[in-house]
This record gives sequence, C-alpha cells and structure tokens, in this order.
Amino acid sequence: MAQMTSCDSKELKVEVLETSASGNKLSTILVGAHNKKQGSIQIKPEEKFQTITGFGGSFTEASAHLLNQLGAANRKKIIEAYFGPNGARYSLTRTHMNSCDFALSNYSYAPVIDDLELEHFSIEEDKEDLIPMIKEALSVSEDGFKLLSSPWTAPPWMKDNKDWRGGKLLPENYGTWAKFFSKYVDAYKAEGIDIWGFTVENEPLGNDNNWESMHYTPEEMTRFVENHLGPRLEADGKGHIKILGYDQNREHLNEWVDVMYASEETSKYYAGTAIHWYASTFEVFPEALQYAHQKAPNKHLIQSEACVDAEVPKWQDDHWYWSKEATDWGWDWAPEKDKHLHPKYVPVYRYAGDIIGCLNNWVDGWIDWNMVLDRQGGPNWFKNWCVAPVIVDPQADEVYFTPLYHTLAHFSKYIRPNAIRIGWENNSTDLKVTAAKNPDGTIAVVLLNQQDSKIDFELILGEKSQYITISEHAIQTIVIPPIETN
Repeated sequence: MAQMTSCDSKELKVEVLETSASGNKLSTILVGAHNKKQGSIQIKPEEKFQTITGFGGSFTEASAHLLNQLGAANRKKIIEAYFGPNGARYSLTRTHMNSCDFALSNYSYAPVIDDLELEHFSIEEDKEDLIPMIKEALSVSEDGFKLLSSPWTAPPWMKDNKDWRGGKLLPENYGTWAKFFSKYVDAYKAEGIDIWGFTVENEPLGNDNNWESMHYTPEEMTRFVENHLGPRLEADGKGHIKILGYDQNREHLNEWVDVMYASEETSKYYAGTAIHWYASTFEVFPEALQYAHQKAPNKHLIQSEACVDAEVPKWQDDHWYWSKEATDWGWDWAPEKDKHLHPKYVPVYRYAGDIIGCLNNWVDGWIDWNMVLDRQGGPNWFKNWCVAPVIVDPQADEVYFTPLYHTLAHFSKYIRPNAIRIGWENNSTDLKVTAAKNPDGTIAVVLLNQQDSKIDFELILGEKSQYITISEHAIQTIVIPPIETN
C-alpha cells in the first residue's frame, strides 16, 4: 500500500490506483505533501445512499465463441482478468435468453411450432460456447457473481408477425412465454448456473427491426409481469428471482416507471428497472434517474447494457480510446431534434463519466455489453459492429486489453457488492467524483480528470487528510483502509 513515511497522526493513509492517457494502467501512485492544492474533496461516510449490487459485463455467444478459438493460455488470461482475484472481479453480469445480434445465428430454445407445453424446450445451443464460458468464470471467481438474463425475442411462432424481428407476443401465448422463463432457470440450474434475475425484454421499444426484438408498451409488459411471469415464477418456487422492467434508454424512463409502479398490484413482482445508455454519448439523464428512484426507492435501478457502438474496434491503439474521435449510432441516424445528444466523444470518459453519474443518481448496478469481440467488432450475424473492453485476433491467438477494461476495473474491483454509496463534498469543478464504503470497511473514491493538466487536491476524512495528485486525462481509485474510516 502506498503511504507517506511521516508518522503524523493527522495523515490519511491511502492506496491510489491510476489509469491515464500517458500510460498508467491501474498503476500504484505514490502520495506525498504538496506546497499547493487546487481543490479538496471531503468524504462524508455518515451520508448514506443506495446499496451497490455490482459491476460487470455480459456473456454473449459471440464472446464465448471467440474464447473457444483462442489458445488455452489466452482463454484463461481473459477469464482471470475479468473474474479472478487479481482481475476486475466482476460481480454483476448479463446474458441473452435465446439468440441476439451477438449470436452466431437466430435460435430459440423452443423451435417447435405450437409447442405450447414446451415439451421440446432445450438449451443445447448454449452448451458449446456460452455455458462453458459462464462456468469457467464461476470457477475462478472467489466471491461469485450475479447473472441477469434477457430475452431479445420469443420464438417467432409465439408472435403476431411470426418473425424474429419486431412484432408482439400474442396474448394467448403469455402463459407459455412465462413458463419458458421458468424452464430456462431449471435448465441452467442443471448446468450448475443460478439465474439471479431477468429483464422482461431487451429494448421493448424495438431497434427498427434490425435484429431480434419484440415490442411491448409499458402497459403490456406490466400486464405480462403482473398476471403471468410473476405468478409463474412464484408458483414454481422461483419467487426470489428478480424481475426488472423496461430495459432500454433512459430518456423514456419516466413513462415506464409511471406504469410499472402505478399501484401495489402492478409493482408487486417488479424488483426494479433496467436501463441502457444509448440515448446520448454524454448525457446521464439525472432527472430521469432521480424520478425513477423516487417512484420506487426500495427497488433496483440497474444499467444493464452499454458499449461503444457503431464502431470497428481500434487494435493495439490505446490513444484512440482516450481521443475524442468515437461516434455512435446517433451521429448518423438520430432524428435532427436529438442530434445534439450524439456528438463525438472520448470512450474512456464516456464510460467513467457515465458510471460516476449513474452512481451519484441512485443506480445500484452497471453492466457493460460484450466482454470479448474480434478485430471486426463481432461476430454479429447482422454485422452490427461494436467495441468490447477486450479485443482478440483468434487467427493469431492475440489479445488486446483496451483502456476500457482498466476503466471498468476501477469500479468493479474496488466497489464491491453491498457497498453503500456515501456522501462527499468536492470544491473542484474539474473533477468528477463518487465514493462508496465497502462491507469490509474500506472506502473507495473514484475520480475522473478530463483536463489537460494534473490536479493537486487534498482528500479529507474526518480529522485526517492526504495530498494527492491525479494526472491529466486520468481515472483514479483511492482506497482508504478500515482503520482510517473509524
């Protein structure tokens, strides 16, 4: 642990980890006295907010398929980096139920038309790639992790348009679709994998029918949960499994939570709400997040998907991830009234800024999208290329850990499940800050400096303080040991 050598009783002992554009990658930073300071951050552990569920990424067939093409050493290296005790220690993850765009093809666990009793239900498709990846991650994770599963669509035969894309679930198939969720839990349990929760539907507003999707209004989804999915899981002894509603962009959050939490009956089976970040490359939508929390202060608010979309990954080029060159889907395709929400952005800043902004507005979990993609940004059957924190070249058996991996680790490794977000007072407008107290008593403070110069500041906790410097263009996690927090 990096400490000052002085024995001053007013000195706050800390460990400082930094990732920066200049090349630090979760590097230990020495602290020491400064003759000047440009600001101060006071930590207030007595101010308590939400309990943290976790941080992590998503298991997709695309990621798992790529791992199967790598040599054993690199496969192990990636799994250890995400889940091992010396890695990012992911604690909250997601996967897809049936296929999604980051699958190798369209598939369902119930392919037989009009199989209303689901007698032919099978997760065989997942046994080659997806399930082995999840099980290997479980084997190296000391604390385990929660797994959230999301369907992109019901099998086409259950829908009004008989297609993988778009359309609605036929009301007469609501009961069968609810049973599908329950059978999925049993099938994964038989493989040694527990499902922590579901989102009812990935992106119920649709995606212009580009890839697997199924549409719900807030009222339709709530009727399905209230009358079918919730009662089915409860009747099957699975009432402990979380059900998260919505699962799309934050700009429509208000209208969804108004319906979900309209009454005790409508909200009974909802454990919370899931959200995505694609409505803007910079805007966190704090008012919407605050509104959702106020509507249901005891329910989850989980960021379930985020990625650098509409980009082919840059290979072995850290500089790009720290540069304001990335564009998203909205750069080309957003309606004119929303274009201002989709300017070019710095990928590292978007990630770190969004997580900090989410935490500071009651979000309790944050999940990235694909853990591993190739140099094209796939495989993706629709050719919907995206970026992942880890990029691989399976032909050459090479792995590239992008700066996004280290950015996520600043949170997932040091803010642990059941941590409590705590208060702080920051008098520097140049630093973004969040803080949490872990179950073991450590306090983690995460900072983002987007400025062109380093910043010297004083970190204050009670009667003790420490002078710290954060590099220009950098993220820091400051860990305060339990002895200092008493």
